Amino acid sequence: MRFDPEQEELRRTVRTLLERAAGGNAWRLLAEQVGALGLAIPEEYGGAGFSVLETHVVLEELGAALAVPGFLSTTLAAQAILAGDSAKAKAELLPGIAEGATRAAVAWEASGVTATEEASGWRLTGTADHVLDGSTANLLIVPAQIQDHAKPALEPDTRAGLAPEPDARAELVQEPHPRAGLALEPDIRTWSAHASDAGSSRIGMFVVAAGDAAVSEVETVDPGRPQAWVEFRTSPAMSLGADPALSARVLDLACVAISAEQVGAAQRAFDLTLAYTKQRVQFGRPIGSFQAVKHRLADLFVLLESARSASYAAAFAAASGHELTVAASRAKAYCSEAFATIAGEAIQLHGGIGITWEHPIHLYFKRAHSTSQLFGNPAWHRQRYARAVGLAA
Repeated sequence: MRFDPEQEELRRTVRTLLERAAGGNAWRLLAEQVGALGLAIPEEYGGAGFSVLETHVVLEELGAALAVPGFLSTTLAAQAILAGDSAKAKAELLPGIAEGATRAAVAWEASGVTATEEASGWRLTGTADHVLDGSTANLLIVPAQIQDHAKPALEPDTRAGLAPEPDARAELVQEPHPRAGLALEPDIRTWSAHASDAGSSRIGMFVVAAGDAAVSEVETVDPGRPQAWVEFRTSPAMSLGADPALSARVLDLACVAISAEQVGAAQRAFDLTLAYTKQRVQFGRPIGSFQAVKHRLADLFVLLESARSASYAAAFAAASGHELTVAASRAKAYCSEAFATIAGEAIQLHGGIGITWEHPIHLYFKRAHSTSQLFGNPAWHRQRYARAVGLAA
């Protein structure tokens, strides 16, 4: 479970580029000089024809630098289009993504969106909360409940343990304010819950041009991870398919991708902390020389390497297709908690400077907690993992 020399060379190239570039310039250089946005897109659609392993390497470096907002969302959207059954969407949309001209986002928390088929095509209605990079996207990939005129569009699914008992639902699920800040718990009725249920055949995946929706940016705790609130008002859409396996695969790939960012960011937070303990002097000696600090750093290093193993295992599972759901949920749960622990300890070991704008470590703390909630929180993914391996009651 190791990356080959070419993939490691890609890692070094991206790291060097990020050290020299910043902001939108980094996006352009990644697209033009590295072809990073098209790495996992087949050559017939303008990509390089590699796999998600190469994208994983790039995401790990972007996570370390907290750089290039929109890259994760765009590459994930490309994988959603590839996983769908629309040849038209692949031919028309993927070339623009591969060359970096098109930015895309996945509206993963879109429990209130419904799709209706009309003579002119599909139309979406409803709202999606906390759309990652939604305010800068040209395209939106949206899971939606396909309208069935024989019953209500939204019908809570209580199969396979996906929903709590009726008397507990009111306590566990609260409707977020459409313009609220970062969601702390994913709505159990979101597409991610439906994606785990093999019988949930009425959830479809659709592509909508961002110009056909009302998009409002949402301020969150993480300044480098923009989100948006999106309203669809009978917005024209292109269907990618309604196979339950499609939404499940997109969710799995999202978890694998975010785990790469988390491991990269956790590594950088650890490196910054290790360097600081060698520089900060207390009682006439560097604080890193104290035994208690050494023990804390050793524990963090073990946690970091364990998270890396979980993330890499998920990446190789995504490339091979073998037990992807198991590996993806395991990585999302473990890497989220490991990153949060490492970032929290980093703040403690930095002391007062760690919570000031003069030092970047607080940005890693914020990123740890924001990514923990994306695509399902650790507790939800532990339940999903347990179901996947047959441990759930």
